[in-house]
Amino acid sequence: MPAAPAPTAPRFRSGAGRICLDFMRTLRLRGTDGATEELDTPGALAAWVAQLGPYPGGTAIPAPAPDELRRARAVREAVHALLTAARSSAGPAGCPPGERELLNRAAAAAPPVPVLAADGTVAWSAADPVGALLADIARDALSLATSPALDRVRACSGPHCAAWFLDTSRPGNRRWCSMETCGNQAKKQTWRTRHASPAGG
Repeated sequence: MPAAPAPTAPRFRSGAGRICLDFMRTLRLRGTDGATEELDTPGALAAWVAQLGPYPGGTAIPAPAPDELRRARAVREAVHALLTAARSSAGPAGCPPGERELLNRAAAAAPPVPVLAADGTVAWSAADPVGALLADIARDALSLATSPALDRVRACSGPHCAAWFLDTSRPGNRRWCSMETCGNQAKKQTWRTRHASPAGG
């Protein structure tokens, strides 16, 4: 009997603890020379929504129009602007007016809706899957920016990572966005540094 194929690795990173933080991650290494745009095509945005959205697995997400891709990126940058302001001494009120208005408009759209099936399970649906998820993202950002949970938002300590995450650990001292990636890389680097042969040894 042939072996089952290995599972395909998810295309996009997740696990930041909030959907708005996961969406922010789609601009990798933000603010550095190595910044990488993951939502580089409408198809990439549709793939992100299919992977991280609440829709049932296998749901076909139509690629949005180019204008919708530009709006999605603008919402992402507005989320970043809001949370950056909220984490500063200015607080959420320091969010620039344009970004605040954009998030408010996005949040006002219809979000995904739950549908109860005959078997008792709930699935989520939306006439506009991308726009509905953007509404969820905007609402999540507004909620996070004005809640005590904001104090638990951290920046990953990985030298090659700029991701933010919600620290849900009990002591509140988590350093890595993920132990499987940045945490393990840091441990390996520490081990190599400690066991490096002395020069000329």
